[in-house]
Amino acid sequence: MRFSKPFTLFVLIPLGIAMAYYFFFAANRYVSESVVSVTQANGADSSLSGLAMLTGMTSSSKQDTLYLREYIHSIDMLKTLDQKIALKKTFQAQKRDPLYRLYDWMPEELYLLYYQNRVEIVYDDITGLLKIRAEGFTPEQAQLLSSTILEESEQFVNELSHKMSRQQLTFAESELLKTKERYSNAKNKLLAFQNKYGMFDPISQAQAKASLSTGFDTQLAQKEAELNSMLSYLQESAPQVVTLKSEIAAIKQQMKKESAAVASSSGKPMNALASEFQNLTIDAGFAEDSYKLALTAVEKSRINALQKTKYLAVIQNPPLPEMATYPRRLYNLITLFIVLSILFGIGRLIKATIEDRKY
Repeated sequence: MRFSKPFTLFVLIPLGIAMAYYFFFAANRYVSESVVSVTQANGADSSLSGLAMLTGMTSSSKQDTLYLREYIHSIDMLKTLDQKIALKKTFQAQKRDPLYRLYDWMPEELYLLYYQNRVEIVYDDITGLLKIRAEGFTPEQAQLLSSTILEESEQFVNELSHKMSRQQLTFAESELLKTKERYSNAKNKLLAFQNKYGMFDPISQAQAKASLSTGFDTQLAQKEAELNSMLSYLQESAPQVVTLKSEIAAIKQQMKKESAAVASSSGKPMNALASEFQNLTIDAGFAEDSYKLALTAVEKSRINALQKTKYLAVIQNPPLPEMATYPRRLYNLITLFIVLSILFGIGRLIKATIEDRKY
């Protein structure tokens, strides 16, 4: 079967070059895939929204999973992989395939891009799972790269969890110091008030004074009624009348003393002292409650700092691949042939249209 010279030049020759590359130069690339997800311990995040409620995945878990995705493709992860498994030397050892070779002259930015192309990360927004597909030029390279990425991802999630807990603990401890200082100041003001006026509880004393005054009023009214009754049938000089008048005078004198005692040495009325004391007591009680809450928060934060609140759930561990995933030689060659043939046909059609218009 004979082909035209243009078809041979524009279709068969490029296809032959591609065939030569795929069968003599293209290096096999193996893929080891792992599946992970970041989960919260003890339902740490209860704020659910829309799709997250249907899938059972919290918004915080989704955010942490996206953080992990960015970290895996970061320069920090790449440097860690270089230190642990000498990733750059592993990639540079492949010299057969010129298109997938890592050259010595490549700067760090191109090396990072090369690494990102070798590690594919797919996030499933429905299930919240993160698929990590690591490429290697041997099955062992692919599995080692995927396993190391998994180990570093778990450390990243653990550090993310502990860092958040440490920040919460630091904040709780700072709040504890503030509430402790407020509580101490409130107690000192209350003690200073009690020492200044020599009263342990002005409210109780004011109530006692009021009760005593009421008793005196009742007693005085009874004595005066009794006196009026005696004067109706006795003279004022009668011993019983004189005695009753003395008792009434004594009651009135005692009432004056009690009224004078209602005012403190500073001239403040007892009710004003009671009101001021009540305000100081309320402030001290509120400061004490705040201090107790701060203590509880510190203890909870300390416990959270000692345990993990986020976990890297490994759904699928990286397997040892048995077959090369790339390159897809037959698929790529057939696709290339179809594309070149279509382009060649379009070119011939354009050429024929132009030649027809000349005539």
